[in-house]
Amino acid sequence: MSLDFKVSDSLIRDLIKNQQRDRFWRNTRFLVWILLIGAGIFFAIYGIPSEGRSKPTAPYVALIRLDGFISSDSSFSAAKILPQLENAFSDKQAKGVVLEINSGGGSPVQAEIIEQKILELKKQYNKKVIVVGEDVLASGAYLVAMGADEVYVNQDTLTGSIGVIMEGFGFADAIKKIGVSRRVYTAGNHKDRLDPFQPVATEDKEKITDLLDETHTHFVETVTTSRGNRLKGNPEELFSGDFWIGSQALKLGIVDGLGNVSDILPRVFHVTHYVDYSEEPSLIESVLKGVKTELDLTLSYHHDALSAQL
Repeated sequence: MSLDFKVSDSLIRDLIKNQQRDRFWRNTRFLVWILLIGAGIFFAIYGIPSEGRSKPTAPYVALIRLDGFISSDSSFSAAKILPQLENAFSDKQAKGVVLEINSGGGSPVQAEIIEQKILELKKQYNKKVIVVGEDVLASGAYLVAMGADEVYVNQDTLTGSIGVIMEGFGFADAIKKIGVSRRVYTAGNHKDRLDPFQPVATEDKEKITDLLDETHTHFVETVTTSRGNRLKGNPEELFSGDFWIGSQALKLGIVDGLGNVSDILPRVFHVTHYVDYSEEPSLIESVLKGVKTELDLTLSYHHDALSAQL
């Protein structure tokens, strides 16, 4: 009996220790979740700080660099740029926002989403926004620039190209020469529109022309709304899809001045410093942003775009 009692007593002590250990980790996990949720609520209300970015003691602006082809799977996409815009505008110490753009355009859908977000954030934060074009500020990139208050370019920056284009290839003659027959089965009379292995049908050409004209009209409306009476050229010339160097663009009124970031910052914002919000966030920013996202999910455009390009 004495041995049985000792074994039972040992088992009871082990069981109590296990229960105490489980209770400790359960309380620890609960406390961690409380802290994470509290942090998420705080940053959802006040925004995510930018400790990872070195901020100058002197006055500065928030800068974002937008480069390359505009598409949903590139670095110049709404998914990539919109969070950067949110962070830049929410910086209460920044005197304004500067978008440094070097792009020949791309998706009209992505460009319009970004341009509309700039307009929304301008109204929300009441901050001045300027665009500075580098080598190229054309087509869809110029559409993005229409969300800004002012547009500046270098005297030799390729600027404009207010037009729409859709490109492709035709192989109808090629498959005949090599003796290949094309077999396509569809449900829907127009499902095989623009088949590159068939001659272009007249009705297909009319359809695409109509779509491009409509997209071009939207582009022109955005430019005329943004630029207003600053436009000085003949509309037929301005909206022909042509492009000019910066000095010519200034005469046509499609930009507001000439210069580069280094000389425009003191001229427009009276500062010489900037904080680059297009840089990768620090680890703490990434963690806090993840907490905020998880909190949003807890508390709580798919859009099929044409292959047309601006």
